[in-house]
Amino acid sequence: MNLIQIMFWFLSALAVFGAIMVLISKNPIYSVLWLIVVFFAISGHYIMLNAQFLAIVNLIVYAGAIMVLFLFVVMMMNVNKESDPQKSLWTKMIGVISGGCLLMILISLVMQANEINTKETLMSGGDIGLIQNLGKVLFKDYVVPFEISSVLFLSAMVGAVVIGKKDSKIENQ
Repeated sequence: MNLIQIMFWFLSALAVFGAIMVLISKNPIYSVLWLIVVFFAISGHYIMLNAQFLAIVNLIVYAGAIMVLFLFVVMMMNVNKESDPQKSLWTKMIGVISGGCLLMILISLVMQANEINTKETLMSGGDIGLIQNLGKVLFKDYVVPFEISSVLFLSAMVGAVVIGKKDSKIENQ
């Protein structure tokens, strides 16, 4: 095994371990911190694929801004186990069935994946992951999903403002 493969497997194991820790951490603050570890591992994968712009954007936007927002929301929620409603048996069963379906899809995708040449894909020379090519593809081939995601983000921001305004009205009365 060469250094690139060792880095790939280390980053993959770190991402999977971090994701598992997000799920099993009792404290929501620790879950957010483990999610930051997952984002760093994913950024490492982006760098290995010669997509430096995506790696930096992932670190700045997700590990920086979004995680600060998550921490702020978790701290403002003041989560108590006494106030946490118990989930019904149907909700738990739907979650297990959905997770099982996702696992079957992932297993079938892994089984269908062709053997790729890692030396050509990882750390390939050229301009595959550079911003110029990304911009051309994003605004030419994927302009509709890009616009739909921007509308989704805008509606989430408006929703956050509405929720914030509703709480301030209650406190003023």
